[in-house]
Amino acid sequence: MAQRGVSLIELLVGIAIIAIAVAIGAPSFSEWIYNSQIRSTAESVQNGLQLARAEAVRRNTPVRMQLVTSLDNSCAIATAGPNWAVSTASPASNCLSNTDISQVGQSVSARTSSTIDSNHSGVFGFNGLGRMTPTTSPDTKVEDAVINIQSSKGTCAADGGNLRCLRILVSAGGQIRMCDPKRGSGDPMACIP
Repeated sequence: MAQRGVSLIELLVGIAIIAIAVAIGAPSFSEWIYNSQIRSTAESVQNGLQLARAEAVRRNTPVRMQLVTSLDNSCAIATAGPNWAVSTASPASNCLSNTDISQVGQSVSARTSSTIDSNHSGVFGFNGLGRMTPTTSPDTKVEDAVINIQSSKGTCAADGGNLRCLRILVSAGGQIRMCDPKRGSGDPMACIP
């Protein structure tokens, strides 16, 4: 009667092949995870902006979306805030207890290596027509805004690295668009204003 199974040498060869495959694939897998975190963070911020714009049109009143440091008593506006709040007024203190808040959200960057950086004050106001409008507390102007989403774990492809960093463009007319700074001018995902 023949014995079935594998010998110790066959088992060790199989484990060695698996170990080599994992060692080769691990850097690509890490890169994929960081790119997914960047994309998720960008989508969260973009969704917050689109919610603020839609609420402004629905209510026919100015609504703002702001990047904030946290969603508790220390809720402070920040150009690189990992969280966001949508409201018809400035959440002066506690983002969660302010009755004027439409919605608050924690972007993925609060839990990952993704980072947010805005050339704007971190506050984006929209009027009843869906256009950007100036805000008070802080005072903002109507101007095109750029929000860069990157990772603290690597360099963006646009700067010679491997990560696909993203950018959210908010025009004074109210258009909100996600783009990739690495893409060329003929690509619909290019960051051409």
